[in-house]
Amino acid sequence: MKLKVCGLKYTDNIRQVAELNPDYMGFIFYEGSKRFVGEDFVMPVISENINKSGVFVNATEEYILGKIKKYRLNVVQLHGDESPEFCERLSKHASVIKAFGVDEHFNLEVLEPYSTHCSFFLFDNKAESFGGLAKPFNWEVLRKYNNSTPYFIAGGMDLERFRKVEALKLNVYGIDVNSRIEIKPGYKDIIKVIQIKNNIR
Repeated sequence: MKLKVCGLKYTDNIRQVAELNPDYMGFIFYEGSKRFVGEDFVMPVISENINKSGVFVNATEEYILGKIKKYRLNVVQLHGDESPEFCERLSKHASVIKAFGVDEHFNLEVLEPYSTHCSFFLFDNKAESFGGLAKPFNWEVLRKYNNSTPYFIAGGMDLERFRKVEALKLNVYGIDVNSRIEIKPGYKDIIKVIQIKNNIR
């Protein structure tokens, strides 16, 4: 299972997390987030073994392509109302993770038009606003998942919840950790990251 540490903001903390060599590191380019890196963000040098993901919400194609070029992002993560066609165009420049909010009424069929254009899906708790609720959704919904696109699980993920996901034996590609492993918004608790990384097989 892959580990994605998302919502990184501070240079020294980014370097600390990078030293742990997670599979993915996420940087939020959405002004509505407390973890928005800002327009003057300077990306520290990160190992090429780590996938650098830019997180966007209903951003223009031009804006996203500019960030891909500036920060050498190899993944874009889309949390808005982006269409399959939008994902297709971006997929020519980076791998695409399309995020979906999940509740008891989530219709897995909505994924089908996206599946050929996205490298991954990300499932989070459905919220009224963008950014999630830092709470898990009912993971049992994913027992019916029959799409070939690999997926991440997000939503208040920490070591305890990771172990519960693992116990369900779902075909999860990776977990996305963010707010539940923080000292403050955008600054990760390295001990908690290490604990999760050591438990992922």
